[in-house]
Amino acid sequence: MQAMSRDQLVTDWVTSRFPDQSVQITPASADASFRRYFRLTWPDGSTRILMDAPPEKEDCKPFIHVASLLAKADLAAPRILDHDLDQGFLVLSDLGRIGYLDALNADLSLADFLIRPVLDTLVQWQLASKASTLPPYDATLLRRELDLFPEWFIGRHLGHELSDDDKVMLDRTFKFLINSALAQPKVFVHRDFMPRNLMVVESAERLTPGIIDFQDAVYGPISYDVVSLFRDAFISWEEEQEIDWVVRYWEKARAAGLPVRADFGDFWRDYELMGIQRHLKVLGIFCRLKYRDGKEHYSTDLPRFMNYARKTASRYVALKPLLNLLDKLEGNTEQIGYRR
Repeated sequence: MQAMSRDQLVTDWVTSRFPDQSVQITPASADASFRRYFRLTWPDGSTRILMDAPPEKEDCKPFIHVASLLAKADLAAPRILDHDLDQGFLVLSDLGRIGYLDALNADLSLADFLIRPVLDTLVQWQLASKASTLPPYDATLLRRELDLFPEWFIGRHLGHELSDDDKVMLDRTFKFLINSALAQPKVFVHRDFMPRNLMVVESAERLTPGIIDFQDAVYGPISYDVVSLFRDAFISWEEEQEIDWVVRYWEKARAAGLPVRADFGDFWRDYELMGIQRHLKVLGIFCRLKYRDGKEHYSTDLPRFMNYARKTASRYVALKPLLNLLDKLEGNTEQIGYRR
């Protein structure tokens, strides 16, 4: 379906769903998928969000399912007010216009004030976990994500062909990272728990983080959402600050009875190894978004993720061969900017 015809479908659907109500439709946001979001505003100023998810491209059922889990956990997230799955529309409650990333970028001095409630939100989300409720973050999915790195980043973006030895090394490294992830305690995993997917809920009496973009949630490693939060795609932190927040999360998780490692050093190792799996995946995804989907702006953050990956790989003997490969690739392009 062409973009213009989809736009017309949005207008016609809103008009038919809310007849004679003079609903104003304005763009709210878009994400890395084919979903779009519009803010619906009524004459009295009340608002709702319309998710436009073309059914031939997107499946709304996971979003509806995870939204119900978040509601049961008493977490701030969009509530489903109406839906038309045949057309690919969901009407959602509106959490407001202030995203966490925007708030942080506007005033970094508020970072600690903004982040600390997120730690409580994450613990609350994880405490709601139940096995077999969400798809498993299993070896197959972990490997499929890792394979994006050689296919899209190394092959397509850099135009580099791996040697047989490098392929063997990557296979060994990927198995190491997968085994580390699978050995971790398991909880609900948002899978993209970062400031861009958090909102400052404007209607709340106190600072309340709202959770969005949760449709890809799975059941998997307990450190995944933690490292997603602090080694983010769009904002980076000094390591001293990062460690402070991760320690605070770990202490809250232990106090709440979550199955984190008893020793913080062991948890930190899990956190870092989980992080590099995500960094390699994102390097591949951002390149796929650029070359397959025409969303070039994501590639501007490739250096950030390469820096994350290099930093972690330099700390672990098992990842030294990967670091050597990154060193070798560094000479192939000037656009990555590995070093700072």
